[in-house]
Amino acid sequence: MSFRTLIPEEVAPAERHQMLLSAVAPRPVCFASTVDAHGRPNLAPFSFFNIFSSNPPVAVFSPARSGRDGTLKDTLLNIREVPEVVINIVSYAMVQQMSLASTAYPRGINEFEKAGFTALPSDTIKPFRVAESPAQFECTVREVVELGSKGGAGNLIIADIQRMHFAEHIFGADGRIDPHKIDLIARMGYDFYCRASGTAVFEVEKPIARLGMGVDALPERIRLSAVLSGNHLGMLGNTETLPSEEEANSVADELRVAALLREPASEARTASLHRFAAAELDAGNVWFAFKVLMLDR
Repeated sequence: MSFRTLIPEEVAPAERHQMLLSAVAPRPVCFASTVDAHGRPNLAPFSFFNIFSSNPPVAVFSPARSGRDGTLKDTLLNIREVPEVVINIVSYAMVQQMSLASTAYPRGINEFEKAGFTALPSDTIKPFRVAESPAQFECTVREVVELGSKGGAGNLIIADIQRMHFAEHIFGADGRIDPHKIDLIARMGYDFYCRASGTAVFEVEKPIARLGMGVDALPERIRLSAVLSGNHLGMLGNTETLPSEEEANSVADELRVAALLREPASEARTASLHRFAAAELDAGNVWFAFKVLMLDR
């Protein structure tokens, strides 16, 4: 793999901005609702955003200075006057209206009305919630950290979550938030977004309950496979032990495996076994695939 190495200061700010946003993606969107000292509401999306603590619950987002003239966002100006914000999470059903709300309307214009959203009163703070949002967090602002004074410079807003509101329809039968039901979107570079539901959602088992043996513990013929990918090796390395000879032999008579093993031992047979195992790994049959791989002696 070859690399293009760049020094940030030597890349034009606009190009650097899009490179960063395209590479560090997808990013969740903070749809921030604030009010100014006169109580006028403002609504704007920011993709420099995430949750940084759960105990206490803390969110951080960053309204950056305008890349054109360095001016500050109305969201930041409002928070300096009223240090409160509702962070509304954006679903696919809202994405076009959310984008409309990002228009640079003059200060004091109500983006709830411009974008066609419904304003809900909050329980503990002055800014309104977005009724159409599947998850809403009422926050008080702990601190604002200015990162610079030039165009594109961020302003980290560190917000303590005081109330959490979740739409009932996003929960599955197990009581957990279902990623397909909440149907989130995320920001990428330029005009690109992605939708975090359907076939885009997949599971990766966390190595918490057990200690995976690691890729370095795999036999060399598996570790250096020309067929298996890094993801495949990671799945195998997340198991605790190698299959025993007896365990490997237990699948040798499986019809699909037996057909492969009838071939004379060769690089071609190894490649065939590895391709077969790769398909089983992709299907989630990790232990079966591992036993097949151990038959290539």
